[in-house]
Amino acid sequence: MTQSAHNNPVRVDKWLWAARFFKTRSMAAKAVKGGKVHVNGNRAKASTGVKIDDRLEITKGETAFEVDVRGLSEQRGPAAQAVQLYEETPASREHREVQASERRAARMTMPRPSLRPDKKQRRELRRFKQGE
Repeated sequence: MTQSAHNNPVRVDKWLWAARFFKTRSMAAKAVKGGKVHVNGNRAKASTGVKIDDRLEITKGETAFEVDVRGLSEQRGPAAQAVQLYEETPASREHREVQASERRAARMTMPRPSLRPDKKQRRELRRFKQGE
């Protein structure tokens, strides 16, 4: 992790990759290009510079993160170091926990079959779904 004493900006796509929000840098750049990342309330481009104390809003699937930048790095390191690059806001953490509990509750209400359907049952399901 290269801490920047001079607060030199780091590209947002590199920072997201280094902070382990995305598995690859190209995935991070794609998310930025798709409008899923905002820096200090403004939609970011992949080349947007991130500095210490910037606030990032990151949407990843159904999950939204709001983090404050605490460190800068252009290289991906261990997860323990990546966690030190940011601090999630308490409101964001609480919102994610509420969403996770709602998803768990919704999953519990859906009936799950005990066995996989056999070939005959799969054909019947296919016919039913296709409206035959």
